[in-house]
Amino acid sequence: MRDVVILGSTGSIGTQALEVVAVHPGQFRVVGLAAGGSQIALLARQALDTEAQAVAVSRATSVQDLQLALYAEASRRGWAKGDVRLPRILAGPEAAAELAAMPCDVVLNGITGSTGLTATLAALGAGRILALANKESLVVGGPLVTHAAKPGQIVAVDSEHSALAQCLRGGAAAEVDRLILTASGGPFRGLTREQMSNVTPDQALAHPTWNMGRVITTNSATLVNKGLELLEAHLLYGVDLDRIDVVVHPQSIVHSMVQFVDGSTLAQCSPPDMKLPIALGLSWPDRLPGVARPCDWSTAGSWTFQPLDHVAFPAVGLAREAGRLGGTAPAVYNAANEVCVDAFHDGRIGFNQILDIVAVVLGEHAGSDPDVGSKLVASDRLTLEVVLAADAWARARATDLTQPTEHTY
Repeated sequence: MRDVVILGSTGSIGTQALEVVAVHPGQFRVVGLAAGGSQIALLARQALDTEAQAVAVSRATSVQDLQLALYAEASRRGWAKGDVRLPRILAGPEAAAELAAMPCDVVLNGITGSTGLTATLAALGAGRILALANKESLVVGGPLVTHAAKPGQIVAVDSEHSALAQCLRGGAAAEVDRLILTASGGPFRGLTREQMSNVTPDQALAHPTWNMGRVITTNSATLVNKGLELLEAHLLYGVDLDRIDVVVHPQSIVHSMVQFVDGSTLAQCSPPDMKLPIALGLSWPDRLPGVARPCDWSTAGSWTFQPLDHVAFPAVGLAREAGRLGGTAPAVYNAANEVCVDAFHDGRIGFNQILDIVAVVLGEHAGSDPDVGSKLVASDRLTLEVVLAADAWARARATDLTQPTEHTY
């Protein structure tokens, strides 16, 4: 039995993780749940369903609403008879990090965005196994996270990085030639940059394969998500950036591949279902039975692979540049993008401007202009305060650039 803390429990990753736990009650016990606070009724139901000891919300203003929701849900379940135990409530920006350090075996970090960094560091510092779905915290924290982790302490939950971990079991580190990340190509696969100039937020959210939140789905449309995954693969597996490729695979059956020095390639294949990497992240290195349906080899089908169009989708190239710069550059790349995604959905910028502005902000951070106000800090000088300062500067600068002006990026 593994005691589990789930961060981001009301999101896509968190809800699917709870479904995995519910099907395997003899394997896992949920001891803590954390969420932002926008879905209080769902969080209350989750807390009572799992009998979690503690629940955390990042919005302190949500505490009273959560208490009322817990009382209401408990009353429906016989609380007046003493049959229901209410959890302890933690609240505030550091609540998830506090929960991540509580006694348990595995912390699943499914928080969206760089706000998951402190929780990632807290879980690692407390010696917990970190099932990491929050790629942004690894990308932003970089060496802060990798240096805090003991060997094997981070288990990837992203489908691509889980696939790589499974394939890497097939050979020694010295036998690895290249890592190949697969990308569905998103809703705009095959379009030119010009054809994407007037796409709408609703079109960007119409992902052909995965059902995800707004930020991750938009990042999949721009391929920023694949850029972040490139950086994550580099940090997780210690493979140089120039030995990590991205290939478009529309069917999303091959989740990633490892090419070895003898010319052989191992691929991890399964119908698209996030429960598989989630379950493996919670139970690693063991597999749970019946988590997802396998490929149906009795039915005819075809898998295709295409090169990435870097002109239409510059996100991966920009991420590679941020990775080569190192230090605070990946944090700036991620922060500027998060601001631009919000601006796009608010109607302040167009789809193509997301990456245009990210490129401007990253270039200014890496340049030598004394008026910029934020300079690239090398990896060996990173501290949490330095990373957070670069993140804050990038957000402020991207916000300036997303305001309506006469400029064209």
